[in-house]
Amino acid sequence: MSAAHLLRHSRKLRSLHNALDCERSGLVRYFSTASGSFPTKGNGAEKRIGGARFPQRKQPGKELETSKVSLGLNGSYTCRRSPNNFIPNTITGLNGSLSCGQIASARSFSSSADLPPHQEIGMPSLSPTMTEGNIARWLKKEGDKVSPGEVLCEVETDKATVEMECMEEGYLAKIIHGDGSKEIKVGEIIAVTVEEEGDIEKFKDYKPSTLAAPVAPSELKAQSEPTEPKVEEREPSKAPEPKAPRTEEPSRSGDRIFSSPLARKLAEDNNVPLSSVKGTGPDGRILKADIEDYLAKGGRKEALAAPGLSYTDVPNAQIRKVTANRLLSSKQTIPHYYLTVDTRVDNLIKLRGELNPLQESSGGKKISINDLVIKAAALALRKVPQCNSSWMNDFIRQYHNVNINVAVQTEHGLFVPVIRDADKKGLGMIAEEVKQLAQRARDNSLKPEDYEGGTFTISNLGGPFGIKQFCAIINPPQSVILAIGSAERRVIPGSANGQYEFGSFMSATTSCDHRVIDGAIGAEFLKAFKGYIENPTSIYTGN
Repeated sequence: MSAAHLLRHSRKLRSLHNALDCERSGLVRYFSTASGSFPTKGNGAEKRIGGARFPQRKQPGKELETSKVSLGLNGSYTCRRSPNNFIPNTITGLNGSLSCGQIASARSFSSSADLPPHQEIGMPSLSPTMTEGNIARWLKKEGDKVSPGEVLCEVETDKATVEMECMEEGYLAKIIHGDGSKEIKVGEIIAVTVEEEGDIEKFKDYKPSTLAAPVAPSELKAQSEPTEPKVEEREPSKAPEPKAPRTEEPSRSGDRIFSSPLARKLAEDNNVPLSSVKGTGPDGRILKADIEDYLAKGGRKEALAAPGLSYTDVPNAQIRKVTANRLLSSKQTIPHYYLTVDTRVDNLIKLRGELNPLQESSGGKKISINDLVIKAAALALRKVPQCNSSWMNDFIRQYHNVNINVAVQTEHGLFVPVIRDADKKGLGMIAEEVKQLAQRARDNSLKPEDYEGGTFTISNLGGPFGIKQFCAIINPPQSVILAIGSAERRVIPGSANGQYEFGSFMSATTSCDHRVIDGAIGAEFLKAFKGYIENPTSIYTGN
Protein backbone atom coordinates (compact mmCIF):
# COMPACT_ATOMS: atom_id res chain seq x y z
CA MET A 1 0.00 0.00 0.00
CA SER A 2 1.46 3.39 -0.98
CA ALA A 3 1.96 6.17 1.52
CA ALA A 4 -0.45 8.40 -0.41
CA HIS A 5 -3.13 5.69 -0.40
CA LEU A 6 -2.67 5.20 3.35
CA LEU A 7 -3.01 8.91 4.00
CA ARG A 8 -6.18 9.20 1.90
CA HIS A 9 -7.99 6.34 3.62
CA SER A 10 -6.94 6.94 7.24
CA ARG A 11 -9.69 8.53 9.29
CA LYS A 12 -7.20 9.93 11.79
CA LEU A 13 -4.93 11.43 9.18
CA ARG A 14 -7.88 13.09 7.44
CA SER A 15 -8.35 15.18 10.61
CA LEU A 16 -4.76 16.44 10.51
CA HIS A 17 -5.89 19.90 9.42
CA ASN A 18 -6.83 20.64 13.04
CA ALA A 19 -3.37 19.70 14.28
CA LEU A 20 -1.56 21.54 11.51
CA ASP A 21 -2.55 24.93 12.95
CA CYS A 22 0.21 24.46 15.50
CA GLU A 23 3.88 24.42 14.48
CA ARG A 24 4.67 21.42 16.65
CA SER A 25 1.68 19.44 15.38
CA GLY A 26 2.92 15.90 15.21
CA LEU A 27 5.54 13.45 14.15
CA VAL A 28 6.27 12.18 10.66
CA ARG A 29 8.05 8.94 9.96
CA TYR A 30 9.81 9.02 6.62
CA PHE A 31 10.71 5.90 4.72
CA SER A 32 13.13 5.57 1.83
CA THR A 33 15.38 2.99 0.28
CA ALA A 34 18.45 4.60 1.82
CA SER A 35 17.50 4.59 5.49
CA GLY A 36 17.13 8.35 5.46
CA SER A 37 16.27 10.63 8.29
CA PHE A 38 13.84 13.43 8.90
CA PRO A 39 15.75 16.26 10.58
CA THR A 40 13.58 18.73 12.46
CA LYS A 41 14.09 21.61 14.82
CA GLY A 42 12.85 22.07 18.34
CA ASN A 43 13.81 25.19 20.29
CA GLY A 44 16.85 25.71 18.14
CA ALA A 45 18.13 22.12 18.49
CA GLU A 46 18.17 19.73 15.58
CA LYS A 47 16.36 16.46 16.26
CA ARG A 48 16.28 13.31 14.23
CA ILE A 49 13.57 10.71 13.67
CA GLY A 50 14.35 7.35 12.11
CA GLY A 51 17.75 8.24 10.72
CA ALA A 52 21.26 9.57 11.21
CA ARG A 53 21.98 13.23 11.72
CA PHE A 54 21.98 15.13 8.43
CA PRO A 55 22.73 18.85 8.11
CA GLN A 56 19.80 20.99 7.07
CA ARG A 57 21.93 23.75 5.62
CA LYS A 58 21.30 24.33 1.95
CA GLN A 59 24.42 23.67 -0.12
CA PRO A 60 25.45 26.33 -2.65
CA GLY A 61 24.60 25.41 -6.21
CA LYS A 62 22.36 22.51 -5.16
CA GLU A 63 18.72 23.48 -5.52
CA LEU A 64 16.11 21.55 -3.59
CA GLU A 65 13.66 19.48 -5.57
CA THR A 66 9.97 19.93 -4.81
CA SER A 67 7.26 17.31 -4.96
CA LYS A 68 3.69 17.20 -3.75
CA VAL A 69 1.90 14.49 -1.81
CA SER A 70 -1.88 14.51 -1.77
CA LEU A 71 -3.51 13.75 1.55
CA GLY A 72 -7.07 13.61 0.30
CA LEU A 73 -7.78 16.85 2.17
CA ASN A 74 -8.59 20.33 0.89
CA GLY A 75 -5.01 20.86 -0.16
CA SER A 76 -1.67 19.17 -0.61
CA TYR A 77 1.67 18.97 1.17
CA THR A 78 4.84 20.17 -0.52
CA CYS A 79 7.97 18.16 0.24
CA ARG A 80 11.35 19.79 -0.47
CA ARG A 81 14.31 17.43 -0.62
CA SER A 82 17.90 17.19 -1.65
CA PRO A 83 18.29 15.30 -4.93
CA ASN A 84 21.30 13.37 -3.59
CA ASN A 85 20.02 12.13 -0.25
CA PHE A 86 16.25 12.22 -0.86
CA ILE A 87 15.86 13.73 2.60
CA PRO A 88 12.88 16.08 3.06
CA ASN A 89 13.76 19.51 4.43
CA THR A 90 10.21 20.71 5.05
CA ILE A 91 6.66 19.62 4.54
CA THR A 92 4.20 22.43 4.07
CA GLY A 93 0.54 22.63 3.27
CA LEU A 94 -2.76 23.97 4.50
CA ASN A 95 -2.13 26.30 7.42
CA GLY A 96 1.57 25.81 7.97
CA SER A 97 4.48 23.46 8.17
CA LEU A 98 4.45 20.04 9.77
CA SER A 99 7.25 19.62 12.26
CA CYS A 100 7.92 17.51 15.29
CA GLY A 101 8.19 18.49 18.91
CA GLN A 102 11.04 18.08 21.30
CA ILE A 103 12.64 14.63 21.28
CA ALA A 104 15.44 13.81 23.70
CA SER A 105 16.96 11.11 21.56
CA ALA A 106 15.90 9.00 18.60
CA ARG A 107 16.80 5.69 17.02
CA SER A 108 19.20 6.62 14.27
CA PHE A 109 20.18 4.68 11.14
CA SER A 110 23.23 5.66 9.12
CA SER A 111 22.99 6.21 5.39
CA SER A 112 26.35 4.47 5.07
CA ALA A 113 26.35 0.72 4.69
CA ASP A 114 29.42 0.53 6.92
CA LEU A 115 27.54 1.70 10.03
CA PRO A 116 24.90 -0.45 11.73
CA PRO A 117 21.77 0.97 13.42
CA HIS A 118 22.75 3.27 16.27
CA GLN A 119 21.39 5.93 18.57
CA GLU A 120 22.86 9.42 18.81
CA ILE A 121 22.45 10.90 22.31
CA GLY A 122 22.13 14.68 22.43
CA MET A 123 22.87 17.11 25.24
CA PRO A 124 19.58 17.16 27.18
CA SER A 125 17.78 20.22 28.51
CA LEU A 126 17.88 19.55 32.25
CA SER A 127 16.43 22.86 33.46
CA PRO A 128 13.97 25.40 32.06
CA THR A 129 16.69 27.99 31.41
CA MET A 130 19.39 25.66 30.10
CA THR A 131 20.72 26.40 26.58
CA GLU A 132 24.10 24.69 26.89
CA GLY A 133 25.91 22.45 29.35
CA ASN A 134 29.27 20.99 30.32
CA ILE A 135 30.28 17.36 30.75
CA ALA A 136 31.65 17.06 34.27
CA ARG A 137 32.66 13.40 33.90
CA TRP A 138 31.57 10.16 32.25
CA LEU A 139 30.62 7.32 34.60
CA LYS A 140 30.56 4.87 31.67
CA LYS A 141 33.38 4.35 29.20
CA GLU A 142 33.36 3.32 25.56
CA GLY A 143 32.47 -0.35 25.21
CA ASP A 144 30.49 -0.55 28.47
CA LYS A 145 27.05 -2.10 28.48
CA VAL A 146 24.31 0.31 29.56
CA SER A 147 20.82 -0.36 30.85
CA PRO A 148 17.80 1.91 31.39
CA GLY A 149 18.19 3.94 34.59
CA GLU A 150 21.98 3.67 34.74
CA VAL A 151 23.88 6.96 34.99
CA LEU A 152 25.88 7.71 31.84
CA CYS A 153 27.53 10.97 32.84
CA GLU A 154 27.30 14.04 35.04
CA VAL A 155 26.19 17.21 33.25
CA GLU A 156 26.92 20.67 34.62
CA THR A 157 23.81 22.75 33.90
CA ASP A 158 23.15 26.43 34.50
CA LYS A 159 22.03 25.58 38.06
CA ALA A 160 23.84 22.46 39.29
CA THR A 161 25.49 19.20 38.31
CA VAL A 162 22.87 16.64 37.29
CA GLU A 163 23.18 12.93 36.56
CA MET A 164 22.12 11.91 33.03
CA GLU A 165 20.55 8.47 32.87
CA CYS A 166 20.41 6.01 29.98
CA MET A 167 16.99 5.46 28.40
CA GLU A 168 17.60 2.25 26.43
CA GLU A 169 19.64 -0.93 26.75
CA GLY A 170 22.73 -1.23 24.57
CA TYR A 171 26.45 -0.51 24.44
CA LEU A 172 28.24 2.84 24.62
CA ALA A 173 30.03 2.84 21.27
CA LYS A 174 31.46 6.34 21.08
CA ILE A 175 31.88 9.34 23.38
CA ILE A 176 31.89 12.50 21.24
CA HIS A 177 32.51 14.98 24.07
CA GLY A 178 34.75 13.70 26.86
CA ASP A 179 35.27 14.73 30.48
CA GLY A 180 35.45 18.46 30.98
CA SER A 181 33.90 19.41 27.62
CA LYS A 182 32.49 22.93 27.84
CA GLU A 183 29.61 24.90 26.32
CA ILE A 184 27.86 22.06 24.51
CA LYS A 185 24.61 23.31 23.00
CA VAL A 186 21.36 21.57 23.96
CA GLY A 187 20.67 18.96 21.27
CA GLU A 188 24.29 18.61 20.20
CA ILE A 189 25.43 14.97 20.00
CA ILE A 190 27.58 13.85 22.93
CA ALA A 191 27.62 10.06 22.50
CA VAL A 192 26.49 7.11 20.36
CA THR A 193 25.05 3.79 21.53
CA VAL A 194 24.48 0.54 19.61
CA GLU A 195 22.39 -2.56 20.24
CA GLU A 196 25.03 -5.20 19.51
CA GLU A 197 28.40 -5.41 21.22
CA GLY A 198 30.04 -6.42 17.95
CA ASP A 199 29.12 -3.08 16.38
CA ILE A 200 31.19 -1.02 18.81
CA GLU A 201 34.42 -1.25 16.82
CA LYS A 202 32.73 0.23 13.73
CA PHE A 203 32.29 3.55 15.55
CA LYS A 204 35.93 3.95 16.58
CA ASP A 205 36.48 6.88 14.21
CA TYR A 206 32.86 8.00 14.05
CA LYS A 207 32.12 11.70 13.83
CA PRO A 208 28.68 13.32 13.53
CA SER A 209 28.08 14.86 10.13
CA THR A 210 27.46 18.24 11.79
CA LEU A 211 29.35 18.86 15.01
CA ALA A 212 28.68 22.61 15.08
CA ALA A 213 26.07 24.32 17.19
CA PRO A 214 22.45 23.83 16.10
CA VAL A 215 21.19 26.18 13.43
CA ALA A 216 19.60 29.33 14.76
CA PRO A 217 15.78 29.57 14.53
CA SER A 218 15.97 32.51 12.13
CA GLU A 219 18.27 30.55 9.81
CA LEU A 220 15.94 27.52 9.98
CA LYS A 221 13.01 29.69 8.96
CA ALA A 222 14.90 30.89 5.92
CA GLN A 223 15.72 27.30 4.98
CA SER A 224 12.16 26.04 5.37
CA GLU A 225 10.50 28.50 2.97
CA PRO A 226 8.47 26.38 0.50
CA THR A 227 9.34 28.35 -2.65
CA GLU A 228 12.49 29.92 -4.00
CA PRO A 229 11.05 33.38 -4.94
CA LYS A 230 11.07 34.38 -1.27
CA VAL A 231 14.80 33.84 -1.17
CA GLU A 232 15.13 36.20 -4.09
CA GLU A 233 12.96 38.79 -2.35
CA ARG A 234 15.30 38.98 0.63
CA GLU A 235 18.30 39.91 -1.46
CA PRO A 236 17.12 43.44 -2.45
CA SER A 237 16.50 44.27 1.23
CA LYS A 238 20.27 44.12 1.81
CA ALA A 239 21.14 45.90 -1.41
CA PRO A 240 20.68 49.48 -0.04
CA GLU A 241 23.76 48.95 2.12
CA PRO A 242 26.32 50.84 0.00
CA LYS A 243 29.54 49.65 1.60
CA ALA A 244 30.17 46.45 3.54
CA PRO A 245 33.63 47.64 4.74
CA ARG A 246 32.01 50.08 7.17
CA THR A 247 31.98 47.23 9.72
CA GLU A 248 35.69 47.97 10.07
CA GLU A 249 35.15 51.67 10.83
CA PRO A 250 34.47 52.33 14.51
CA SER A 251 33.62 55.92 13.66
CA ARG A 252 30.48 54.73 11.88
CA SER A 253 29.24 52.47 14.67
CA GLY A 254 25.87 54.19 14.53
CA ASP A 255 25.11 52.52 11.17
CA ARG A 256 23.27 49.23 11.17
CA ILE A 257 25.54 46.18 11.17
CA PHE A 258 24.17 42.94 9.74
CA SER A 259 25.12 39.75 11.54
CA SER A 260 23.73 36.27 12.14
CA PRO A 261 22.14 35.41 15.53
CA LEU A 262 24.98 32.99 16.37
CA ALA A 263 27.57 35.66 15.55
CA ARG A 264 25.82 38.23 17.75
CA LYS A 265 25.62 35.85 20.70
CA LEU A 266 29.26 34.78 20.35
CA ALA A 267 30.33 38.43 20.13
CA GLU A 268 28.25 39.32 23.19
CA ASP A 269 29.64 36.43 25.24
CA ASN A 270 33.22 37.50 24.43
CA ASN A 271 32.71 41.29 24.63
CA VAL A 272 33.61 41.76 20.97
CA PRO A 273 32.26 44.95 19.32
CA LEU A 274 30.71 44.03 15.98
CA SER A 275 31.98 47.30 14.50
CA SER A 276 35.54 45.97 14.76
CA VAL A 277 34.83 42.74 12.85
CA LYS A 278 34.86 42.46 9.05
CA GLY A 279 31.98 40.35 7.74
CA THR A 280 32.57 37.79 5.01
CA GLY A 281 28.92 36.91 4.40
CA PRO A 282 26.61 38.34 1.72
CA ASP A 283 26.75 42.17 1.67
CA GLY A 284 29.26 42.18 4.50
CA ARG A 285 27.08 40.15 6.91
CA ILE A 286 29.07 39.03 9.97
CA LEU A 287 28.99 35.27 10.45
CA LYS A 288 29.91 33.05 13.39
CA ALA A 289 33.15 32.11 11.62
CA ASP A 290 34.12 35.80 11.43
CA ILE A 291 33.85 36.18 15.21
CA GLU A 292 35.81 32.97 15.77
CA ASP A 293 38.56 34.20 13.44
CA TYR A 294 38.63 37.53 15.26
CA LEU A 295 39.02 35.79 18.62
CA ALA A 296 41.65 33.41 17.25
CA LYS A 297 43.75 36.39 16.23
CA GLY A 298 43.64 37.84 19.74
CA GLY A 299 40.88 40.32 19.06
CA ARG A 300 39.36 39.93 22.50
CA LYS A 301 42.61 40.81 24.25
CA GLU A 302 43.06 43.84 22.04
CA ALA A 303 39.57 45.01 22.93
CA LEU A 304 39.80 44.46 26.68
CA ALA A 305 43.40 44.73 27.74
CA ALA A 306 45.11 48.07 28.29
CA PRO A 307 48.88 48.32 27.77
CA GLY A 308 51.00 47.58 30.83
CA LEU A 309 48.28 45.74 32.79
CA SER A 310 48.87 42.28 34.23
CA TYR A 311 45.73 40.14 34.51
CA THR A 312 44.28 36.64 34.54
CA ASP A 313 41.15 35.64 32.60
CA VAL A 314 38.95 33.41 34.76
CA PRO A 315 36.48 31.29 32.72
CA ASN A 316 32.84 31.74 33.69
CA ALA A 317 31.01 28.65 34.88
CA GLN A 318 27.50 28.00 33.63
CA ILE A 319 25.95 29.10 36.93
CA ARG A 320 27.90 32.39 36.76
CA LYS A 321 26.68 33.11 33.22
CA VAL A 322 23.06 32.39 34.01
CA THR A 323 23.16 34.34 37.28
CA ALA A 324 24.64 37.33 35.46
CA ASN A 325 22.01 37.25 32.71
CA ARG A 326 19.07 36.81 35.09
CA LEU A 327 20.17 39.55 37.48
CA LEU A 328 20.89 41.94 34.63
CA SER A 329 17.44 41.26 33.18
CA SER A 330 15.87 41.71 36.63
CA LYS A 331 17.51 45.06 37.23
CA GLN A 332 16.69 46.32 33.74
CA THR A 333 13.08 45.15 33.49
CA ILE A 334 11.70 45.15 37.06
CA PRO A 335 10.94 48.50 38.76
CA HIS A 336 12.63 47.97 42.12
CA TYR A 337 11.88 49.96 45.25
CA TYR A 338 13.31 49.36 48.71
CA LEU A 339 11.96 49.39 52.27
CA THR A 340 14.06 48.97 55.43
CA VAL A 341 13.05 48.33 59.02
CA ASP A 342 15.10 47.74 62.18
CA THR A 343 13.86 44.89 64.36
CA ARG A 344 14.87 44.24 67.95
CA VAL A 345 16.07 40.63 68.24
CA ASP A 346 16.78 40.23 71.98
CA ASN A 347 13.73 37.98 72.45
CA LEU A 348 14.61 36.03 69.32
CA ILE A 349 18.15 35.37 70.56
CA LYS A 350 16.78 34.33 73.93
CA LEU A 351 14.31 31.90 72.34
CA ARG A 352 17.05 30.38 70.22
CA GLY A 353 19.16 29.81 73.35
CA GLU A 354 16.26 27.94 74.92
CA LEU A 355 15.45 25.79 71.90
CA ASN A 356 18.94 24.58 70.95
CA PRO A 357 19.59 22.50 74.10
CA LEU A 358 16.30 20.72 73.41
CA GLN A 359 17.35 20.16 69.80
CA GLU A 360 20.71 18.73 70.83
CA SER A 361 19.16 16.38 73.38
CA SER A 362 16.75 15.03 70.74
CA GLY A 363 19.49 14.64 68.11
CA GLY A 364 18.24 17.47 65.91
CA LYS A 365 20.16 20.25 64.18
CA LYS A 366 20.81 23.53 65.95
CA ILE A 367 18.40 26.32 65.07
CA SER A 368 20.04 29.42 63.63
CA ILE A 369 18.80 32.99 63.52
CA ASN A 370 18.33 32.50 59.77
CA ASP A 371 15.99 29.57 60.41
CA LEU A 372 13.85 31.80 62.61
CA VAL A 373 13.93 34.51 59.95
CA ILE A 374 12.70 32.01 57.32
CA LYS A 375 9.79 30.97 59.52
CA ALA A 376 8.88 34.58 60.38
CA ALA A 377 8.97 35.60 56.70
CA ALA A 378 6.80 32.61 55.73
CA LEU A 379 4.17 33.51 58.32
CA ALA A 380 4.28 37.17 57.26
CA LEU A 381 3.66 36.08 53.65
CA ARG A 382 0.65 34.11 54.78
CA LYS A 383 -0.65 37.24 56.47
CA VAL A 384 0.15 39.49 53.46
CA PRO A 385 -0.29 37.12 50.46
CA GLN A 386 0.07 39.95 47.90
CA CYS A 387 3.82 39.71 48.45
CA ASN A 388 3.76 36.03 47.50
CA SER A 389 3.04 36.79 43.85
CA SER A 390 4.48 37.11 40.34
CA TRP A 391 3.89 39.54 37.49
CA MET A 392 2.51 37.65 34.46
CA ASN A 393 1.95 40.62 32.10
CA ASP A 394 -1.81 40.18 31.72
CA PHE A 395 -2.42 39.22 35.34
CA ILE A 396 -0.78 38.81 38.73
CA ARG A 397 -0.34 35.24 39.93
CA GLN A 398 -0.77 34.87 43.69
CA TYR A 399 0.68 31.63 45.05
CA HIS A 400 -1.02 29.47 47.66
CA ASN A 401 2.25 27.76 48.61
CA VAL A 402 4.89 29.65 50.58
CA ASN A 403 8.17 28.32 49.15
CA ILE A 404 11.21 30.21 50.44
CA ASN A 405 14.45 30.28 48.43
CA VAL A 406 17.55 30.73 50.59
CA ALA A 407 20.64 32.25 48.96
CA VAL A 408 23.77 30.11 49.48
CA GLN A 409 27.18 31.31 48.28
CA THR A 410 29.63 28.58 47.23
CA GLU A 411 32.91 28.41 45.33
CA HIS A 412 30.88 27.31 42.31
CA GLY A 413 28.61 30.36 42.42
CA LEU A 414 25.36 31.55 44.00
CA PHE A 415 22.61 28.96 44.55
CA VAL A 416 19.09 29.44 45.92
CA PRO A 417 17.70 26.11 47.18
CA VAL A 418 14.06 26.15 48.21
CA ILE A 419 12.27 25.32 51.47
CA ARG A 420 8.79 24.26 50.39
CA ASP A 421 5.72 25.15 52.45
CA ALA A 422 7.90 26.86 55.03
CA ASP A 423 4.83 28.33 56.74
CA LYS A 424 3.64 24.81 57.63
CA LYS A 425 6.95 23.37 58.86
CA GLY A 426 8.44 23.46 62.32
CA LEU A 427 11.72 25.17 63.14
CA GLY A 428 13.52 21.85 63.55
CA MET A 429 12.51 20.64 60.10
CA ILE A 430 13.46 23.98 58.53
CA ALA A 431 16.88 23.85 60.21
CA GLU A 432 17.43 20.29 58.95
CA GLU A 433 16.44 21.10 55.34
CA VAL A 434 18.49 24.30 55.18
CA LYS A 435 21.66 22.53 56.29
CA GLN A 436 21.13 19.61 53.89
CA LEU A 437 20.43 21.86 50.90
CA ALA A 438 23.34 24.16 51.72
CA GLN A 439 25.69 21.17 51.80
CA ARG A 440 24.38 19.93 48.45
CA ALA A 441 24.93 23.39 47.01
CA ARG A 442 28.55 23.39 48.23
CA ASP A 443 29.01 19.91 46.74
CA ASN A 444 27.45 21.15 43.47
CA SER A 445 24.95 18.29 43.62
CA LEU A 446 21.60 20.10 43.78
CA LYS A 447 18.81 18.59 41.69
CA PRO A 448 16.24 20.74 39.84
CA GLU A 449 13.58 19.99 42.45
CA ASP A 450 15.93 21.42 45.11
CA TYR A 451 15.82 24.95 43.69
CA GLU A 452 12.79 25.26 41.40
CA GLY A 453 9.35 26.50 42.43
CA GLY A 454 10.29 29.21 44.94
CA THR A 455 7.91 32.13 45.53
CA PHE A 456 10.05 34.36 47.80
CA THR A 457 13.80 34.69 48.43
CA ILE A 458 15.88 35.53 51.52
CA SER A 459 19.51 36.65 51.33
CA ASN A 460 21.41 36.91 54.62
CA LEU A 461 24.79 38.68 54.59
CA GLY A 462 24.57 39.72 58.22
CA GLY A 463 25.41 36.58 60.18
CA PRO A 464 28.16 35.18 57.89
CA PHE A 465 29.77 38.48 56.84
CA GLY A 466 28.68 41.16 59.29
CA ILE A 467 27.04 43.38 56.65
CA LYS A 468 24.86 45.92 58.42
CA GLN A 469 22.34 46.57 55.65
CA PHE A 470 22.08 46.01 51.88
CA CYS A 471 19.60 45.95 48.99
CA ALA A 472 19.29 42.72 47.03
CA ILE A 473 18.17 42.21 43.41
CA ILE A 474 14.81 40.53 42.89
CA ASN A 475 14.96 36.88 41.79
CA PRO A 476 12.50 36.68 38.83
CA PRO A 477 9.73 35.72 38.46
CA GLN A 478 9.31 36.51 42.14
CA SER A 479 8.27 39.97 43.31
CA VAL A 480 10.15 40.37 46.60
CA ILE A 481 13.53 39.51 48.05
CA LEU A 482 14.34 40.05 51.73
CA ALA A 483 17.88 41.16 52.62
CA ILE A 484 18.94 40.48 56.23
CA GLY A 485 21.77 42.43 57.87
CA SER A 486 23.77 41.73 61.02
CA ALA A 487 22.53 42.27 64.55
CA GLU A 488 24.26 45.05 66.49
CA ARG A 489 23.95 46.30 70.05
CA ARG A 490 22.70 49.82 70.49
CA VAL A 491 22.07 52.12 73.42
CA ILE A 492 18.38 52.98 73.67
CA PRO A 493 16.26 54.93 76.16
CA GLY A 494 15.17 52.92 79.20
CA SER A 495 11.80 52.67 80.87
CA ALA A 496 12.49 55.56 83.26
CA ASN A 497 13.62 59.06 82.46
CA GLY A 498 17.38 59.42 82.34
CA GLN A 499 17.92 55.69 82.11
CA TYR A 500 19.36 53.79 79.18
CA GLU A 501 19.65 50.15 78.24
CA PHE A 502 21.23 48.02 75.56
CA GLY A 503 19.30 46.33 72.77
CA SER A 504 20.25 44.20 69.74
CA PHE A 505 18.81 45.32 66.41
CA MET A 506 18.81 43.70 62.99
CA SER A 507 18.03 45.49 59.74
CA ALA A 508 15.69 43.92 57.18
CA THR A 509 15.35 45.40 53.68
CA THR A 510 12.84 44.31 51.05
CA SER A 511 13.34 44.89 47.32
CA CYS A 512 9.86 44.95 45.79
CA ASP A 513 8.47 44.86 42.25
CA HIS A 514 6.31 47.98 42.01
CA ARG A 515 4.22 46.40 39.25
CA VAL A 516 2.91 43.86 41.75
CA ILE A 517 3.35 45.37 45.20
CA ASP A 518 2.36 48.90 46.12
CA GLY A 519 4.42 50.69 48.76
CA ALA A 520 1.76 50.30 51.45
CA ILE A 521 1.55 46.54 50.84
CA GLY A 522 5.33 46.22 51.07
CA ALA A 523 5.25 48.16 54.35
CA GLU A 524 2.47 45.90 55.63
CA PHE A 525 4.66 42.84 55.01
CA LEU A 526 7.62 44.33 56.91
CA LYS A 527 5.30 45.28 59.77
CA ALA A 528 4.10 41.68 60.02
CA PHE A 529 7.65 40.33 59.73
CA LYS A 530 8.87 42.68 62.48
CA GLY A 531 6.02 41.55 64.71
CA TYR A 532 7.05 37.90 64.48
CA ILE A 533 10.76 38.71 65.03
CA GLU A 534 10.20 40.89 68.10
CA ASN A 535 7.57 38.53 69.59
CA PRO A 536 8.95 35.13 68.56
CA THR A 537 6.47 33.14 70.66
CA SER A 538 3.86 34.14 68.06
CA ILE A 539 5.79 32.01 65.56
CA TYR A 540 4.35 28.94 67.29
CA THR A 541 0.82 30.25 67.40
CA GLY A 542 0.96 31.81 63.90
CA ASN A 543 -0.87 34.93 65.12
